[in-house]
Amino acid sequence: MAGPLPLGDPAPADGRLPDGLPVDATTPFSAYLHVPFCRVRCGYCDFNTYTSSELRGARQDEYADTLIREIDLARAVLDEAGAVRPMDTVFFGGGTPTLLPAGDLARMLRAASDAFGLRDGAEVTVEANPDTVTPQVVETLLDAGVNRLSIGMQSAVPHVLAALDRTHDPENVATAVRAARDAGLDVSVDLIYGAPGESLSDWERSLDTALELAPDHISAYALIIEDGTKLARQIRRGEAPAPDDDLQADMYELADRRLSDAGFAWYEVSNWARRPENASRHNLAYWRGSDWWGFGPGAHSHVAGLRWWNVKHPAAYAQRLALGESPAAGREQPDQQARTLEHVLLQSRLAEGLPIDDIAETHRERVAELISDGLVDAASALRDRRVRLTLRGRLLADAVVRALTE
Repeated sequence: MAGPLPLGDPAPADGRLPDGLPVDATTPFSAYLHVPFCRVRCGYCDFNTYTSSELRGARQDEYADTLIREIDLARAVLDEAGAVRPMDTVFFGGGTPTLLPAGDLARMLRAASDAFGLRDGAEVTVEANPDTVTPQVVETLLDAGVNRLSIGMQSAVPHVLAALDRTHDPENVATAVRAARDAGLDVSVDLIYGAPGESLSDWERSLDTALELAPDHISAYALIIEDGTKLARQIRRGEAPAPDDDLQADMYELADRRLSDAGFAWYEVSNWARRPENASRHNLAYWRGSDWWGFGPGAHSHVAGLRWWNVKHPAAYAQRLALGESPAAGREQPDQQARTLEHVLLQSRLAEGLPIDDIAETHRERVAELISDGLVDAASALRDRRVRLTLRGRLLADAVVRALTE
């Protein structure tokens, strides 16, 4: 959840939540721990990540201790608000979390567990670059309580990886999956489609390779060109082709067909699980509007409708916490209209669908139009009173949201 910072109000130095915030301690609670370090920045990436030359005095070897200070602050803030509760999910994202020693990840997880508690059966995920996964790393993570590894495969085709500036050895994906499997971890594999020069047959090869790994979960994301990235500059200069929307649609349809044939079911537009219990419970917490605290530079948090975001640079983040201050850069409390828009946007992407009663009355008649356009499943709307996207609807999900909100 680290990304561009929205406009908002200043956050108090002590991080205290506003008086009267309607905190519900029965709402599920998650923790996101951002590790902002990368050996090389991928050309398409606009996440809040830093290579060693960009740290401006921030120290990677001190990062775990710094983030644990924010965990201690969060415990105090939530304790004062009566909002401390055990974590249902924990997610280490980045960046490349496995660039840190596995022992540092274990210490951060232990600190969060000591501060908030960890529910029995909680999902604990670590994102990993295939080149950084070894049996020793996996064993340390397993001993710490990690039970799920999300491996950034992206593609099985060397020229596609090169176009994305991915530097890992494709053969190391299988090695990483095998190490995780041998330790008993659940495995998710991330793919990206629509890279410059990637053909439909290239994409089919990546899908087949991913399925041969027999993961529990596969994410497949269309490449999006973000302003300010290396790839955006290359496209602007004519050095690389822009993504082809029609080709990306063909790639999505191929992915859905191949994954469905292999026994996977889509549960969110870009995510498929082998079994219902293999769905990413952490991401479902975001999509369903649960509470979470995002730790680390640029991380976003959400508690009882209040949102805040941390300063972006690791040096500024460390400085704030060294002074005993909250690293929050700003915060906001969206109004009902904004919350409804976000709910429709997120919930409609899920296979479980959006309750029609959650749509503004003035827009409910548009569901019939979406059904006739082939974007929404008629049976789900009539029988269950839920907006559930068809395959065509998933390809045009943004248009569905606009129809239901504008």
